[in-house]
Amino acid sequence: MLRVLTLSTLFPDATRPNFGVFVERQTRGLAALPDVEVRVVAPIGVPRWPLSLSARWGGLAGLPERETWRGLDLHRPRFPIVPGVGWLNPGAVARTLLPLLRDIRADFPFDVIDAEFFFPDGPAAVRLGAALGVPVSIKARGHDIHHFGRARRTGPQVLAAGRAAGGLLAVSAALKADMVALGLPEERIRVHYTGVDLDRFRPVADRVAAKAALGVSGPLLLSVGALIPRKSHDLAIRALAALPDTTLMIAGQGPERAALEGLAKALGVADRVRLLGAQPHEALPALAAAADVGVLVSTSEGLANAWVESLACGTPLVLSDAGGARELVDRPAAGRIVARDPAQIAEAVGALLASPPDPLAVRATAERFTWETNAEALRTHLAGIVAHHPV
Repeated sequence: MLRVLTLSTLFPDATRPNFGVFVERQTRGLAALPDVEVRVVAPIGVPRWPLSLSARWGGLAGLPERETWRGLDLHRPRFPIVPGVGWLNPGAVARTLLPLLRDIRADFPFDVIDAEFFFPDGPAAVRLGAALGVPVSIKARGHDIHHFGRARRTGPQVLAAGRAAGGLLAVSAALKADMVALGLPEERIRVHYTGVDLDRFRPVADRVAAKAALGVSGPLLLSVGALIPRKSHDLAIRALAALPDTTLMIAGQGPERAALEGLAKALGVADRVRLLGAQPHEALPALAAAADVGVLVSTSEGLANAWVESLACGTPLVLSDAGGARELVDRPAAGRIVARDPAQIAEAVGALLASPPDPLAVRATAERFTWETNAEALRTHLAGIVAHHPV
């Protein structure tokens, strides 16, 4: 029996049901394996009073310290944060969690700590592993390497944690290459692709009817991602100006909303841009299956779950050459990879609208990304780390 302690600051809760939903789904897949037991520790950072009462953090106060979340035994300890000085968070997480993990080990002698994000989870997990004599795995997802791995105060912590960990995971081969370039040990990095629920994310029999149910006629584009500069939703809106009678839906929330609304109005396409806000994950299959093309031209990515979900719905993609894009868009049916230029984005979208690929051929490109494959690969990786850890 492999006993795993999953550590993740990215994990859904009652106030943030979409927060780290991909971590939850991966963890549930691992826990479902017959020879694996899992407990989850999802630390929540909260500032001291009176900031803890603000709208941003106040809702977290009512969350239980321990609960069963979708079948998982879950702890939600609070650790103190100082807004604006996030480089201190790994130490705060480690200090908060050490007594808790010692208590957990008393009746659940876990074999390995599975840290699901590189910062602050990774450095904290390495400290905890050293204190408890337990090996550590750290998973990189994209932003944690591209931002925290390169920032002045957090970069050295990421590098030290990666070198000390028993094994590392990357969501794409492209991200693995970025990790190696940063100075992390190539021989300890395994590419670990995400999964997709192929039963929920699937093509619809009638895309016209699916669009009509959303109040759309004519071509429909979908972009899924936070409204932040890195996602470059502004480029999709600019491309829309060259795509008459086409609607763009953007599912996500964030600080760029007002700027994107202003841009759409200035370009005269505000009536064809729908900012949907945050959408529950359960709503995404209907959106992705109704769309004719998925568009996401980020400046950086690991391998976005929304990409795989779009393909599983038979919807081709137009992506920038970021992260693992070429590992998904590896054949014409999957879509196009373009420069981050509105004219080239519009041209690629126009080509896919004029000659749409067979939805079943598009879906076939996603069928290798299953949660079952993901879980088996994770178990093999973690078991290998345990086997090679000195007793």
